[in-house]
Amino acid sequence: MKQLLEFIPLILFFLVYKLYGVQPAAITLVVATVAQLIALKVLYQHIEKKQWVMGGAVVFFGLLTAYFNDLEFLKWKVTIINALFAGVLLVSQFAFKKPLVQALLRKELSLPPTVWAKLNLLWAGFFLLCMGINIIISIYFSDDAWANFKVFGLTGLSLVAVLASGVYLYPYLKEQEQQNGK
Repeated sequence: MKQLLEFIPLILFFLVYKLYGVQPAAITLVVATVAQLIALKVLYQHIEKKQWVMGGAVVFFGLLTAYFNDLEFLKWKVTIINALFAGVLLVSQFAFKKPLVQALLRKELSLPPTVWAKLNLLWAGFFLLCMGINIIISIYFSDDAWANFKVFGLTGLSLVAVLASGVYLYPYLKEQEQQNGK
């Protein structure tokens, strides 16, 4: 249910953009995001930091997009958020010597330090890749192509990244399961 709530503003943005254009789509995105945050608070009594950051960025850049009737602001939001996520992951690993992925998942997984470090770097690389592709599509392709990429391309890339993480972690999860079974 929680994951479905996260996709509703994106789906509404896409539909309204295709039917009515940039400005109504941006307003819909902002309203749907605020409603999403309220629903998360009511249903789960907690909103994660990532959701606050994303929600705040959507409201800020969405309002700029609506006011100026220009999709460039939302294009920049995607670039900035991916750069921010990559930066936070890299700083956590190299400055604080503690991969953020480990801090986020240590309750669910017990992995060797080298595996946490590689997983953290893989996700930082993923966010940098998404940022780079977003920049290329934003500059060299139409707004419609960018909207399609935002909804389908980034969603597909995220799914691939999650699956790749699962494949990478599978041997360690299998080993952990065998140790717990003994």
